[in-house]
Amino acid sequence: MAKRIIEVVPYDPAWPAAAAAAIAEVREALAGVITEIEHVGSTAVPGLAAKPVIDLMAAAEDLGAVASREEELARLGYWLGDGMPDHRLYVRGDDAHRTHHLHVVTLESWPSRNQRIFRDHLRAYPQDAARYARLKQSLAAAGPSPDDYVRAKTDLIQELTDRARAERGLPPVPVWED
Repeated sequence: MAKRIIEVVPYDPAWPAAAAAAIAEVREALAGVITEIEHVGSTAVPGLAAKPVIDLMAAAEDLGAVASREEELARLGYWLGDGMPDHRLYVRGDDAHRTHHLHVVTLESWPSRNQRIFRDHLRAYPQDAARYARLKQSLAAAGPSPDDYVRAKTDLIQELTDRARAERGLPPVPVWED
């Protein structure tokens, strides 16, 4: 297995179009199964430095129905990564160079998903987006493993997500699922 290197690059104005194309493909592949799909993650925040990976999040009433359509996702280049009770992660690209992540969650959990709330917060608060970008760039420059990179970002992501959830009247919850 090739080692994944964390690369944080300046915002690319092509990211929204790449996300829109991926959304159209996934919407077609999972027609009748997913009810919602959005561009999430840092590439969905205009001006934010990010890993050049398009993150999508889709909602389905039945994750089992999504699993039954994995062949269609495989035709698009997605393979099953981590799976949790109410979340399936599909990855496009190889383990060393991922290009897309597709998070499929339950429709019930859709309104309160941390990824969507965090994205919206960063869009609304440019000073927090700049703070997050500085952290990601400094961490990436240090050359951490992907796990160490994620761990090192957790405190700031948790702080900002907790604030965003409070603004919506939602209780704080851990940003990472078990």
